[in-house]
Amino acid sequence: MYHIILLLFFISACHSNNNEAPKSIGAAIEVTDFRGQTISLEAPAKRIVCLIESALSGLYMLGVEDRIVGISTNVYTDNTAPQYAALDPRIKKRELSAPGNWDFVSQEGVIALRPDLVIMWASQTEAINALEAKGIPVYGVMLHSIDDVYKEIKNLGKLTATCDRADSIIAFTRAQVASVAELTASFEERKKIYFMWAQGSLSTSGQNSTVNELIELAGGVNVCTAKEEHLIVNLERLIEWNPDIIVMWYNELKNPEDILSMPGWQSINAIKNKNVYELPSVFYYDLWTLKFPHAVQLLATWAYPELLDYMNLDELKKEMMLYLYGEKGEALL
Repeated sequence: MYHIILLLFFISACHSNNNEAPKSIGAAIEVTDFRGQTISLEAPAKRIVCLIESALSGLYMLGVEDRIVGISTNVYTDNTAPQYAALDPRIKKRELSAPGNWDFVSQEGVIALRPDLVIMWASQTEAINALEAKGIPVYGVMLHSIDDVYKEIKNLGKLTATCDRADSIIAFTRAQVASVAELTASFEERKKIYFMWAQGSLSTSGQNSTVNELIELAGGVNVCTAKEEHLIVNLERLIEWNPDIIVMWYNELKNPEDILSMPGWQSINAIKNKNVYELPSVFYYDLWTLKFPHAVQLLATWAYPELLDYMNLDELKKEMMLYLYGEKGEALL
């Protein structure tokens, strides 16, 4: 009887703290994923295979890392590996199984882990269909906006019965963003910003993108007026846009000094004024997790250095790590 009451408590708490009401009485937990598919669990997920780094980060924020039985191979090989090793001794010792990543999934490897929930990209339709055919619930993810980041966390909170925690860290994130907006609200002149992906110096993001939201939240204007999330532009167009600031995604092959010396770029204001910056570690400035406010804070101070009088970036980073990851955050400082 105790277990029934406890489960009803979890369900009630999640429904009361989430706008997505259950669609049927028969299922204990229901959410709609980014495919528009309904994911139903009879009880909170206890064995999770998570093949997406953003969602994995969210599970650690929710405090359910003990339920993770499988991760993406990228966690062991990408530049975020040291941080995850600090968060979880199983990752440090390479004890967690890694049955796939964004472009390959070992269906047999996933099934062998006996998951009651698998999290992967919504575009991995073949693997999703195969796992669902085996009766394994799959939550498909596709992140295009900050609202999508919030949705992912809220849904993970429901699927793991940690709704209160999900609501708390979302509220914290919103407050961090709002504090930057309050500081930049009085600025009449908005700095023009060009965002550069590591794939190439002319690889950028347009208006319908998380990058565009990042720039606007920092009080700037995205010089790229195209709608695409990812696109390649020509140098003539970039010169025409004449950005005040160039912001690089973390790049292991180039740094701001390389961009400052690029042939043909010398007429651009950002180059002439040496306003080229690179986001440091992917883990701490991930635009697709609730850590994105720190990228907003950093970008805002690059655009408007006077904000450093009001924003202590080191303290803000420490506060974020401790709030989002709890005691585990100490290992990330």
